[in-house]
Amino acid sequence: MSNLSRIGRRARRMPIESAVLMCRGDGAWTTELRDMSATGLLTDRPSYFSGSRGDRFVLDILLGELNMHLEVTLMRITEDELGFAFARIPPEKETALWNVLGGYADSLELWRDDDVR
Repeated sequence: MSNLSRIGRRARRMPIESAVLMCRGDGAWTTELRDMSATGLLTDRPSYFSGSRGDRFVLDILLGELNMHLEVTLMRITEDELGFAFARIPPEKETALWNVLGGYADSLELWRDDDVR
């Protein structure tokens, strides 16, 4: 195994705080949003969370007066965080989401696989 870290580009993340209701099957958890990009979002990992990479969830997020009801796929699980990719954004919410993201919606940032986040 190489000691070199991988470097790449990803959709730029916008730090944003909001309450999140996360649902899957008969499970439901409340948590906090950490950041969002054009491709997904990062939340705190709630207590007693159960789920695996690849599981689909429905998230309800309040962003000001905008209520986002999103279908997401769990892509990353750490001790403290959950990373989700958007699986489906309702067409009537797309413009509102891009307006919230502003300049973050169409820009990229560098990442390294040994970054803390």
